[in-house]
Amino acid sequence: MELTQATVNDLLDRLGPVAGHLYLPGDLDPQALTDLLNGRYGAPRTLVLDGFTDPTADEARGAALLAPFEGRAVTIRAWAYGDQWIGTGTARDAAGTVRPVLVTARREVPEPLAAAPGEDVDWVRRLIRITGWTDPARRPDMDWAKTEGGVDTGLPSDYKRMVETFGEGAFDGFLDLNQEPWADLREDGLLIWAGTEHEDLYCWRADGDDPDRWPVVVRSFDGKDLAFDCRAAEFVCRILVDPHHPYTMARRFDAHWFMTYGGGWFMSS
Repeated sequence: MELTQATVNDLLDRLGPVAGHLYLPGDLDPQALTDLLNGRYGAPRTLVLDGFTDPTADEARGAALLAPFEGRAVTIRAWAYGDQWIGTGTARDAAGTVRPVLVTARREVPEPLAAAPGEDVDWVRRLIRITGWTDPARRPDMDWAKTEGGVDTGLPSDYKRMVETFGEGAFDGFLDLNQEPWADLREDGLLIWAGTEHEDLYCWRADGDDPDRWPVVVRSFDGKDLAFDCRAAEFVCRILVDPHHPYTMARRFDAHWFMTYGGGWFMSS
């Protein structure tokens, strides 16, 4: 079987929109399939390696992908994508032969708790819940003194927590979180903390001595600015779940996730 992204599309279509699994031809290269899925969904987590299952694997970490194989999985790697888990690797079939597999399962993400009017919301914690993030902090040891020295200003605390928690990647595979602000628009009083494949730049209006009071400004691909009276983490939460937000992503997916770039998971995720 020749593996291409079109082949992957066909295989996923055969599995259907919710859950299913396929044993694939024995001459298919499991690593080649993993690499194609890496290119599409980012870095995976490892659920099973050499027949040993990650002891932390649960429903929030893709364990539903293992159910069809009834303990016969040899190697399974998993990706979150909207309301689905997608997995591939190898498993023993009913005859005991190790074969490549592709499997999908439903992914449940808890609804964010409603915020009371005037409540002081922890927007990073809310973002963790919205995305179903259950993994360890990716960059807890960021050298913020060095980063802030590079742009000659302190940075908002919620942004620093987002980077420490999620690391390098994109919300819904669309909104890229900068690991340090870009100063390309500094002459306009803006620092860029994220961007999208549509070339919109998510910035702060870096006015005043308190970075935690900097508002978000979106610089669109055509050079127009639109200001929002909120901080970065709140802005991300709102565009993920509010279908009426000018930059909403809620119309694309009912469930949300963070696509991690580089550095796969090995058993402890």
